[in-house]
Amino acid sequence: MSDVVKLSAKPKLGLPLRGHLAMLLFSALVAGSFSLGALSANAVEPAALNAVRFLIAAAVIGMAALATKGLPRTAWRAPWRYLILGGLFAGYFVLMFEGLKTAHPVSTAAVFTLTPVMSAVFGWGLLGQITTRRMLLALAIGAVGALWVIFRADWAAFRRFEIGQGEVYYFWGCMLHALYTPMVRKLNRGEAPIVFTFGTLVAGFLILSVFGARDILATDWFALHRVVWAAIVYLAVFASAVTFVLVQFASLNLPSAKVMAYTYLVPSWVICWEIALGNGAPTGLVFVGIGLTCIALLMLLEGDT
Repeated sequence: MSDVVKLSAKPKLGLPLRGHLAMLLFSALVAGSFSLGALSANAVEPAALNAVRFLIAAAVIGMAALATKGLPRTAWRAPWRYLILGGLFAGYFVLMFEGLKTAHPVSTAAVFTLTPVMSAVFGWGLLGQITTRRMLLALAIGAVGALWVIFRADWAAFRRFEIGQGEVYYFWGCMLHALYTPMVRKLNRGEAPIVFTFGTLVAGFLILSVFGARDILATDWFALHRVVWAAIVYLAVFASAVTFVLVQFASLNLPSAKVMAYTYLVPSWVICWEIALGNGAPTGLVFVGIGLTCIALLMLLEGDT
């Protein structure tokens, strides 16, 4: 008689690994916002654009939440939590677009690479998360790789880097972004990421509606070009609604420094977007930087708890 072999169910991915996969997708979607967001940067004032962006994203996430987890009353305990998180992310986006009015994209991308280090500091201060020597080394390697990609392996371009008012605006925005990550973990009381995201988006929309009321009323929304609307929809659905859920899920399962380390991949994804949009490929030396960011992420993949 032959033995009966029982097939076990496929093992589920651990939460830390799922967090890494979520942030991998996050980095790709955020990179698209750099390439496509430029289409709407000068068409609408930052507060007005992001108010509409948050409104669309909240509608998408709200419908998704109702179709899956629902929106339980318990999720609305201490609503001030959502005002804090919504204010942090709304502030980041407004300062980002305000900075892009005068700053060169290369300069702002360089400032963005400071976010993981700032997030590690906030993670230590708010949550007591310890950044190990290995993680510090990985963050350093990732930063070098990202800068290598941003400046396209051109040392002369790096030396021309100058700090202007736009870069200063964006630096403060990146600080808000870095603070947001550990605050998600600190303020979450067991709510599902999609429900917590909905509350954050609604709060962000309310804050921006008050802060940017004049710009919202002054904008001729029906006169905007369809390309601008397409960019706004992408920013709302993919670069806001989807990425909000991804970063909230990852923040609940990974240390803040590891979550924000994926920003180092953004310049590499931007290159992919630019190639797809027909804007050409970089020189071969740039791929050295891409390799460094991959090494840094592989180091971060080890030893998750």
